[in-house]
Amino acid sequence: MTESAAVYRRRRLAAVAVAAGAVTVVVVAVNSCGSSAGEPAKARSAGKRELIVNLPRGGRTIFPAFRVVAFYGAPQDAQLGELGIGTPAHAARKLLRQAAPYGRKTRPVLPAMELISTVAANAPGPDGLYRTQQSPAVINRYLRAARRIKALLVLDIQPGHADFLSEARRLAPWLGQPDVGIALDPEWHTPGVVPGTQIGSVTAAEINEVSDYVAGIVRARRLPEKLFVIHQFTDGMIQAKDQVLPRPGLAVTFNVDGFGDRPNKLSKYRAFTAQTRGGPFDDGFKLFYHEDTNLMSPADVMAMAPRPDLVVYE
Repeated sequence: MTESAAVYRRRRLAAVAVAAGAVTVVVVAVNSCGSSAGEPAKARSAGKRELIVNLPRGGRTIFPAFRVVAFYGAPQDAQLGELGIGTPAHAARKLLRQAAPYGRKTRPVLPAMELISTVAANAPGPDGLYRTQQSPAVINRYLRAARRIKALLVLDIQPGHADFLSEARRLAPWLGQPDVGIALDPEWHTPGVVPGTQIGSVTAAEINEVSDYVAGIVRARRLPEKLFVIHQFTDGMIQAKDQVLPRPGLAVTFNVDGFGDRPNKLSKYRAFTAQTRGGPFDDGFKLFYHEDTNLMSPADVMAMAPRPDLVVYE
């Protein structure tokens, strides 16, 4: 691990500690208001005030109709990402400004808010799983903010010692909505090791379990295409990557993660996209406002080959 990476991970882990304390309180409250069906009462009401049958900006297919530009983060600490800086409405306004240069007449922008719905923690917590979960109230607050700007909400999972499928099942009330996607963050999947002290990973089989589950929701509810993101910044982070399956109804996107200077970021992007070139998957690219050296502009990103279908800012 480089010195800059070590510094980032120490800061990130400190933010995780803050988040663990903040989120744990609301988790206790959520557990006390469950229904007989096992769903939190507030979660069941998510999005029921308006009927949405298509994507927020029209149509039922995300790619290649749109290019998605997203903010990533959580409200417990600014170190968790751009989405958590200020109110959801403030983040939404900034997201629209950042996304605008990516728009083209032939391919408009579809903005997205990638909320860390399961936050990896540096302490085991009551269940020993080294993760905390956003409350239904927090998720619904970001869903409302996303809908006000006709954006997607993407629920990111950092499972700690939990498994991705269990965390995805908890999000079923929101995944049943036509404008909510999901992201898997294997960096923070570290069974047996404290998150943040080692880079985590996920297997193709685990990804396929989750994608099969989410695709089943899309099929049963006749939803438009749903964004399904997998973050990656090391070769070993996705084990047996060639065995990851496409799913009808899902825009499965490998997002090239990791901060650094331009040559290293572009080299990693070329290497990872080459692994899936010609296949049924879409390409993503992540930028870091504070950790990247000489942050790439939208024009720089649009000059990349292949052009990213998804651009995420942290």
